[in-house]
Amino acid sequence: MLEASPAQPSLLPFVETGEQVQLDGILDVEMLRSGLASIAEKDSSGGASTAARAEVLALLKDTIRHGRTMIEEMLFEDGGGLLCAQRLASLQDAVIREIHDFALRYVFPSANLSSGERMAILAVGGYGRGTLAPGSDVDLLFLLPYKQTALGEQVAEYLLYLLWDLGFKVGHATRTVDECIRLARSDFTIRTSILERWLIAGAEELLIELGQRFEAEIVEGTSEEFIAAKLGERSVRHAKTGNTRYLVEPNIKEGKGGLRDLNTLFWIAKYHYRVNSTEALVEAGVFSRREGRLFHKAEDFLWAVRCHMHFVTGKAEERLSFDLQPEIAARLGYNSHPGLKDVERFMKHYFLIAKDVGDLTRIFCAALEEQHAKTAPGLRGFVRSLRNRAKKIPGTLAFHIDNNRINVTGPNVFRDDPVNLIRIFRLAALHELEYHPDALKLIRRSIRLVNADLREDRDANSLFLDVLTDPIDPELHLRRMNEVGVLGRFIPDFGKIVAMMQFNMYHHYTVDEHLLRSIATLSRMERGELADEVPMSTGFMRTPKDRTPLYVALLLHDVAKGRPEDHSVAGARIARELCPRLGLDERETDLVAWLIEDHLVMSMTAQQRDLNDRKTILDFAERVRTLDRLKLLTVLTVCDIRAVGPGVWNGWKGQLLRTLYMETEPTLTGGFTQSSRGERIALARAVLAERLAAWPALERQVYLDLHYPNYFLTAPLEDQVRHAEFIRTAKADQPLATSVRTDKFHEVTEIMVLAPDHPRLLSLLAGACAGAGANIADAQIFTMSDGRALDVMVLNREFVSDEDEVRRAQRICDNIAKLLQGSEMPANLIAQRKPLRKTTLFPVKPRVSVDNDLSNQFSVIEVEGLDRPGLLSDVTGAISDLNLDIRSAHISTYGEKVVDVFYVTDLIGTKITSETRIERIEARLTRVLESSEGEMSSSVVMSSPRAFGIPHR
Repeated sequence: MLEASPAQPSLLPFVETGEQVQLDGILDVEMLRSGLASIAEKDSSGGASTAARAEVLALLKDTIRHGRTMIEEMLFEDGGGLLCAQRLASLQDAVIREIHDFALRYVFPSANLSSGERMAILAVGGYGRGTLAPGSDVDLLFLLPYKQTALGEQVAEYLLYLLWDLGFKVGHATRTVDECIRLARSDFTIRTSILERWLIAGAEELLIELGQRFEAEIVEGTSEEFIAAKLGERSVRHAKTGNTRYLVEPNIKEGKGGLRDLNTLFWIAKYHYRVNSTEALVEAGVFSRREGRLFHKAEDFLWAVRCHMHFVTGKAEERLSFDLQPEIAARLGYNSHPGLKDVERFMKHYFLIAKDVGDLTRIFCAALEEQHAKTAPGLRGFVRSLRNRAKKIPGTLAFHIDNNRINVTGPNVFRDDPVNLIRIFRLAALHELEYHPDALKLIRRSIRLVNADLREDRDANSLFLDVLTDPIDPELHLRRMNEVGVLGRFIPDFGKIVAMMQFNMYHHYTVDEHLLRSIATLSRMERGELADEVPMSTGFMRTPKDRTPLYVALLLHDVAKGRPEDHSVAGARIARELCPRLGLDERETDLVAWLIEDHLVMSMTAQQRDLNDRKTILDFAERVRTLDRLKLLTVLTVCDIRAVGPGVWNGWKGQLLRTLYMETEPTLTGGFTQSSRGERIALARAVLAERLAAWPALERQVYLDLHYPNYFLTAPLEDQVRHAEFIRTAKADQPLATSVRTDKFHEVTEIMVLAPDHPRLLSLLAGACAGAGANIADAQIFTMSDGRALDVMVLNREFVSDEDEVRRAQRICDNIAKLLQGSEMPANLIAQRKPLRKTTLFPVKPRVSVDNDLSNQFSVIEVEGLDRPGLLSDVTGAISDLNLDIRSAHISTYGEKVVDVFYVTDLIGTKITSETRIERIEARLTRVLESSEGEMSSSVVMSSPRAFGIPHR
């Protein structure tokens, strides 16, 4: 029989397995009930009228608003994340229960109800666990004994429409007990939803019937398939969110190490072990008491973060984005420390919690596997026991092989000989074994044995070096070493950067994750797996010299992050102290320290300097000094960039590094002859003339005379030939010509533009690219003697297919034509572009420098600041306003930060040497970096087609 719920006190039931949650100060249930009754009593329809419904809605809105406000205040006061989620669920229960009872007593009153009109309203899914975040979906199951009745449908509809009008996202289903059982057999999502259920209102006997049948007909004997399904879902979910728990913008709910992973553990525990709490898992021996506390701590922290996120955003925001991180850190009470911002300390805590979740997952899965092995029936179990019987490992009595995993032979192997805490990883690497969870658990419990004595032990350090330089898979064993805490204690400076994030948009991973991924890249390179992507570096690793120092330098190159001083300098100092301990000699130690101190030099030179300028190569060669060091630095740089995150490495960066290497190698080996500039120009002209031998002699000579001498020394020969064909085919009466070329290997697209020369030409070209959302990686500007300019822009590739990339490039060419004809303004094009992510969170101080020592021919302007749409157009426009001629531009973007470098001269082709003028340049460009007001991307700037001699069509 369908009936109203009995009167409930302020102390509401949480879940059948949980604790009770007080609603004192959040909701006065009696006052809400009497308020609803008052509305019904004064209504002529007894509460069923539209006017009464509006009053009910208003009362409930006020009740929920007050209740949620109080819950948020309590979250600030006691910091209990899980308690906050339980309070929100209990508040939701009370609201649903009172709506249900009001509908049954006043809106649809009926004196005699049949047994078929019974109905139970159940919370299922996450809500059925007794927890809700502020923006969570409210999942309800209207449970019926038979088919739906008119009364049941009316009550359900009244409740649902009120909940929707109150702003809740409600997931709901109306099913009989038979339907629930039938659907649960074939659909694991429904099965999981029903697994966590509890009664909000209505007939309790229906809940009992469902529970009994679900246990007998669905759960019994199906643990294996349920576990496999849930772990499979987890793997798919992890793949979608990056398959790492160390993303710097993690998904707090669905990401690896997030709440869903804890939920999955609990679903499996409830299904397989028939338990309803983590305490029961401890009693069952699955978790130790410490691990049980770890589970509760992780769950409470993650719920606190999630609830704060929902309260701040006013919606179900699950991604802990850069925008949110500072505010959540402040709400949780984190403070800044020297070298670490408050937000970085908060995120380090988050990643340590995510790591704990991973540890708990492995422990839990090991317990499942062990129990499954013990209970395997009959012949199958006997065969498995033979196959998995422990095998000896030659040379040790402390460890054996258990199902292709290394395990300990007894509980005292580490206490008896602490060196075994390192030896186990060496043996696993040597025999290509994974780690038995029992061994990992014992390592964690013996972690204090990794002390000063062990760190100074010669055998331990030798074994560690063997693990680091393992030829098969060093990253796997270093990762396991890091996960159990050994790596951070054996190398304390590494321990300081475990779970450390850098609050910027460039780095995708925590510092320790980046270092481990860089080791993985080097190992893959050494095994030849990256030969197609980085052929030159792979070639260096076929016959590596100083292999061990390279691995050590790569592991330590960012180990000093998070300190007030330059991490490269501090890292080199750490290496000088650590390397002798590891067994490296003086020469190797010096090499490691140099690699760490200069680990950014090659990347910065390749991306931010003109590699066609001889002075760039000579300065870099002076820094490197030997060919062997050049090769090692090249390999380290490639591994470093590739390990930053997805999409950071591309073919264009690879080409820049190859070019820098190829230009520097002959300088170091004596292959470069210091011939006169005039001789080199003459030779370059002659070589190009030879490649253009098919042209008529007069046409060839006229073409060669178009270019100023510097062109022949800066543009590579193959590019000169392409330029020649492009310029030759451009119609003489056509003031603008463009050409597009895609390069899939280098992941760039090249656009050549031939137009009348003008100081603002590059600025307008940059505006055209910005309007299409294209990122310029490099630009070369060649002025010709006939008053035209050849601009070659290299854009980062956006699309996989060449067809899509060509269409985007053609759109840019159309933008260029519109801008040069004056039919469009840069500001209008840039305004159409989607805004960048909120970069104002990041304190990037504008910096402008003018350097006359980096080039013999040009002054080098370097600007560094916060990125924004149209910034390059603004900067290049300002440079032209300063009467400077840009010869080449080198554009680098590091997340929210840009570093743009321009090689310039004054209008008569000489360097800028006046200090007063340099100060004026720096002041003007600093203003551009600080604000776009009045610049090219601003609507107050007008373009001038007459300046280009291009008629408007």
